[in-house]
Amino acid sequence: MRVAIVGCGLIGRKRAAAMPGCRVAVCCDAVPERATALASSAADADATTDWQGAVKRPDVDIVVVATSHDRLAEIACAAVSAGKHVLLEKPGARRAAELDPVLAAARRTGALVRVGFNHRFHRAFLRAHEILGSGALGELMFIRGRYGHGGRLGYDREWRACPETSGGGEMIDQGVHLIDLARWFLGDFTRIRGRIATYFWDMPAEDNGFMLLETAGGQVAFLHASWTEWKNLFSFEIAGRAGKMEIAGLGGSYGTERLTHYQMQPEMGPPVTTSWEYPMADNSWESEWAAFLEDIRLGREPQPGLEDAQAALRVVEAIYRQEAR
Repeated sequence: MRVAIVGCGLIGRKRAAAMPGCRVAVCCDAVPERATALASSAADADATTDWQGAVKRPDVDIVVVATSHDRLAEIACAAVSAGKHVLLEKPGARRAAELDPVLAAARRTGALVRVGFNHRFHRAFLRAHEILGSGALGELMFIRGRYGHGGRLGYDREWRACPETSGGGEMIDQGVHLIDLARWFLGDFTRIRGRIATYFWDMPAEDNGFMLLETAGGQVAFLHASWTEWKNLFSFEIAGRAGKMEIAGLGGSYGTERLTHYQMQPEMGPPVTTSWEYPMADNSWESEWAAFLEDIRLGREPQPGLEDAQAALRVVEAIYRQEAR
């Protein structure tokens, strides 16, 4: 299958390097030099600044949309309307309603859309979901998640710090990953509370987001996403009545990816502890792409898809509305 990549920044380049079995046909970016640089690394790929033309090309089967948040839904809608399958980078849009036309177009044309919540495809999370499915944790009680980095010089002047472009700040950036993962384990949230704050960076968007999310059954996810985490951090704990799992690190600057399973014993006391470490390179991008190709082959609805993105965005929007009062 042949792919168009719209948005040739860091994520577009990662996507181009993680699509085995496919060929990049065209690279598109508003900055011509970025499109040319990425196209030069792919055999026979064209470079362009015309995204409308790129997504309609007859030799393109799949479109990867990896732009700033304000363009994601618009470009995805055009691609889906042209009958192309789409891998749409998270969060998918600035607001959930922006994805309504994309959903309508997908239903009309039969094109499939996968939203790039690649964290579900980290080795530790895949193993954790298997353990959960085995029933080893029993009924889940709560999730506690933390995710953050410290930015870099000039971070407050990048597009992510501009709410008109990004839709918000850290809550919609790394926060949606935490929300999506929590939904994957607990299901939908019916009660949403939170707090956003700008503690350090001089910008109109929040650099910290705090969430307290509750399901209809009373299970709670307590989540914190931060742009003032001076040492990169990822921590995700899943607590059940019969045990607990803890995922720490994502590789690279976040530290070695590790899953630890604490299995409670009938007599209580110290749990039986089993750990898995994944010191190898992150392969979540390749695994996610392989799942998307299988979606297309089987004609199955991708998960996570557009409705998952909308659910995560509605949590973000609810907290933004609370803070605007």
